[in-house]
Amino acid sequence: NFPFCTIDPTEARVEVPDPSFKKLCHCWRPKNEVPAFLTVFDIAGLVKGAAEGAGLGNAFLSHIAATDAIFHVVRTFEETADGETATHVEDSVDPIRDIEIIRDELRLKDVATLEKILEPLKKEVARDGKAKEKKDRLEITSKIYDWVGAQEKEARFGEWSSKEIDILNDLNLLTSKSALHLINLSEKDFMRKKNKWLPKLKEWIDTNRPGEHMIPYSASLEAKFVDMEAAEKEKFCIDNKCNSMLDKIVLTGYHTLKLIHFYTAGPDEVKCWTIRDGWTAPKAAGTIHTDFERGFIKAEVYNWEDWNAHIKEDSHEPGKEAEVAVKEAGKYRQEGKNYVVKDKDIIFFKFNVTTDKKK
Repeated sequence: NFPFCTIDPTEARVEVPDPSFKKLCHCWRPKNEVPAFLTVFDIAGLVKGAAEGAGLGNAFLSHIAATDAIFHVVRTFEETADGETATHVEDSVDPIRDIEIIRDELRLKDVATLEKILEPLKKEVARDGKAKEKKDRLEITSKIYDWVGAQEKEARFGEWSSKEIDILNDLNLLTSKSALHLINLSEKDFMRKKNKWLPKLKEWIDTNRPGEHMIPYSASLEAKFVDMEAAEKEKFCIDNKCNSMLDKIVLTGYHTLKLIHFYTAGPDEVKCWTIRDGWTAPKAAGTIHTDFERGFIKAEVYNWEDWNAHIKEDSHEPGKEAEVAVKEAGKYRQEGKNYVVKDKDIIFFKFNVTTDKKK
């Protein structure tokens, strides 16, 4: 029973739940199956003053800097599963206060980061006032500094031009990272789907972090699920009218990162390829091999939904026969370099590399 149970980050690589991928594997019966994965780091909690080095302060913040998004875990229970008073570093349970402490510490660290960048940048511009690129960078960085520092706002909630977004991406500010709020409930509160903090947290997130989501769950119950056999877990969930939230947490985290995946499918392998939402076909092809992007000719595409509509489970080769049916139905398309890949597209790329890449 300690305020923090983590010192060094713990890494876990978790499969992204995807029934569509499972269906592809079931019907193609490939020699190899490769699902999509999400890499998650469990990082120590932080205390007020972390931006100035309090607690695990600077080490904690450097670990966050290495991530792409944040699962922000706060608890609402006052007792452990054993009935003991659960220790809290602030001596009381208040998840909104906890969120605000972490928000402020991340923001203050960004302020310090921006101040370190601004001072030398100002001197460079003063020495060479005609350097437009540096002047533009100073102007944009100053605008970001005003938003995060003087206005005390998080970087991701500002309205930025494409040029400003490029600078923000270079800065890798902690408050630029999207967040998903995980609300850790007692087993009792989770199963009865009720806790006094839930509506307050929902209101705070909607007001202060519009567009971001929260997921209530119970860590102690999830730990018990891990030790249960499948049949025991199913019976428990039916009896108590509850479900594990891990799949939802992983999938929502995946989409919080603005990730989607397309499939390559055939008798040798069915594989998920993770890309950023909005990527064009050549860039998506580059995740398979750089030659695919460099020598891109076209993408032969059909969507999982169209393929699934033609599945006949009792056929000899349901995956292949459904693909043939998709072609016969005119749903198998050829797309060029401007095609934006959709989630759950099934793609076959054609490419040709005849010369060395120009240097």
